[in-house]
Amino acid sequence: MSVLPPPATAAKERARAAIAARRDDVVRLSRTIHAHPELGFEEHRAARWVGDLLAEAGFAVTAGPCDLPTALIAGTGTGPFTVDVFAEYDALPGIGHACGHNLIAAGAVATALALAPLADDLGLTVRVVGAPAEETGGGKVLLIERGALRDTRLALMAHPGPYDCAAPRFVAAGGIEARYDGREAHAALNPFDGINAADAMHLAQTAIALLRQHLRPGEFVHGVVTEAGSAPNVIPSVARATYGLRAPDLPALTELTARVTACFEAGALATGARLRLTPDAVAYAELRTDPGLAELYRGNAPAAWAEPADAENRVFGSTDFGNVSQVVPALHPVFGIGAPVANHHPDFTAAAATPRAEDAMLAAAQALAWTAIDHAGGDPADPASRTR
Repeated sequence: MSVLPPPATAAKERARAAIAARRDDVVRLSRTIHAHPELGFEEHRAARWVGDLLAEAGFAVTAGPCDLPTALIAGTGTGPFTVDVFAEYDALPGIGHACGHNLIAAGAVATALALAPLADDLGLTVRVVGAPAEETGGGKVLLIERGALRDTRLALMAHPGPYDCAAPRFVAAGGIEARYDGREAHAALNPFDGINAADAMHLAQTAIALLRQHLRPGEFVHGVVTEAGSAPNVIPSVARATYGLRAPDLPALTELTARVTACFEAGALATGARLRLTPDAVAYAELRTDPGLAELYRGNAPAAWAEPADAENRVFGSTDFGNVSQVVPALHPVFGIGAPVANHHPDFTAAAATPRAEDAMLAAAQALAWTAIDHAGGDPADPASRTR
């Protein structure tokens, strides 16, 4: 059963009808991407499938812009006001589309298809920006740095989650790879000649665990050890770990990174192991939702919309769309898909390929398109509806 609300204006009716006409194609795209998960910067099939559907609909598609082979930019319309709808399509290792990026990609296509027949009447250029490697790699940051958004006036994206929220809280994020180099030795014959890299990592983790008591609200440190020796009777000479750090904004992230760095340095100091730290190539900025766009979106949300009272205060996660929101007005709502768990869980992967999730995705795409219509000028046939 559809959860789409009734049309409000002639322009919005045209947008609704455009989505309805391509519903099967959009759902098929989501299911196909879901069934063939690809990791960041490896999303060759997903990018091609998104581009093919848009090309079939008359969009001019540029594959691999900005020297990013799995990025794409597909545009239609000739207006001076450029609206970018962002598509993500990378999966998570081991658990596939547990963040529902298949729904994000298909939803972006649906939003663009809804706006395409109205673009020239509203003075818009509508683009789908396929951005690789959101989970790790920061494809949107690279697109910004390489000039892909220089003409963008408005950025839109809708993300699946466990609940509805027009202005979710996404915090800044970065990461560190840590490596300790020690010296191997026999664990019984001459352990005194060894330098235990695993001990250095253990001390760093203990220091980080103690640091957590003093973290401010909205700050998180989480990581995994990826190497710490291969045999119990050999003093480990190498230990590695990958850690993620989150903070309310980029300045706070810089400060938190310095405090965590000191924890890793303590492990090296105590054991004599040599420490090498490699920060992530990009940092994710906090999401800055345009409040006017959020209110328009709430007004265009489907009848089934159910935003918890405290939804905007919950930390949802981090995204490189935050970097987009620092340079252009942006809207990044979350739409609930009825999953029994939150994102990054195998049960969310399963929920992201269900009719309920697809209905929610199409409803969010329509709400995004209607919000863009309101922001761009309302109904071309009704001058009183213009808001820009």
